[in-house]
Amino acid sequence: MTAVQLPRRRALRVPIAWRRPAAVVGAVVLLAWVVVALLDPLLGLQDPLRQSVGDAFRAPSAAHPFGTDALGRDVLSRTLWGVRASLPLAVALVAGSLVIGSVLGALAGYLGGAVDEVIMRIADLVFAFPTIILAMVVAAALGPSLLNAVLALLVVSWPNYARVMRSLVLGARGQEYVIAGRLLGAGPFTSLRRDVLPNVSAPMLVLAMLDFGNQILLLAGLSFLGLGAVPPTPEWGSMVADGVTQFSSWWLATFPGLAIFSVVVAFNLIGDSLRDALDPRTAGAVQGSSI
Repeated sequence: MTAVQLPRRRALRVPIAWRRPAAVVGAVVLLAWVVVALLDPLLGLQDPLRQSVGDAFRAPSAAHPFGTDALGRDVLSRTLWGVRASLPLAVALVAGSLVIGSVLGALAGYLGGAVDEVIMRIADLVFAFPTIILAMVVAAALGPSLLNAVLALLVVSWPNYARVMRSLVLGARGQEYVIAGRLLGAGPFTSLRRDVLPNVSAPMLVLAMLDFGNQILLLAGLSFLGLGAVPPTPEWGSMVADGVTQFSSWWLATFPGLAIFSVVVAFNLIGDSLRDALDPRTAGAVQGSSI
């Protein structure tokens, strides 16, 4: 009698990008901030808006681990509450920039001609100004608020995605599978959607992941300059601005600054790992080093 062989259970395969220590560290840090953002109301911390003049400028202690600010508000609760403003707005900003820039860049690269000329000249006009300066002008014209800060950054961010997408589409539209699809009767928009965009999505995903940290910095920068969050809303950039004039109260700017630093580094670590895993020139090396 022959023994009956049971089918082997497939081992759980972790994507290559998540086998790298840098990606794991970035994912853990980012996941921790996401958990804080979701569970902050349930953590039993002090009200970030509650003022107590008698507790103003308290150094870090057991009662206030991150100290208090000029109005006696707990810096720990304000720092943790600030992630509820920064992360969702950064996600909305990057998603909006990715969609607008990708659509315009794809049309410019695939259709060419006048469409390409108009879209790229508008992008060049945006690139002619320093990013933060143009964002300050737009935010000042709209008025200080987090929503207006996001709109201002959206205006200056989409050309980066449009230029990258245009170059990718220009390289892909001459490939044989795209030409074959057109010869089989596919229209330009059908060919762009079915044959071109799926093959250029990976670099755009990496660009978006790397852009998260930059957008968080820009958003905090506008709030630091008084063009973003409006008091008393807890936001990391405005909290750092409050601590700039209080050198003796070092904790006011240190802890919000460390929060910005940790989130930006986490996104950059994840983005670098994705880029190395999705780039054909480095994917083999990444796979070999993760075995």
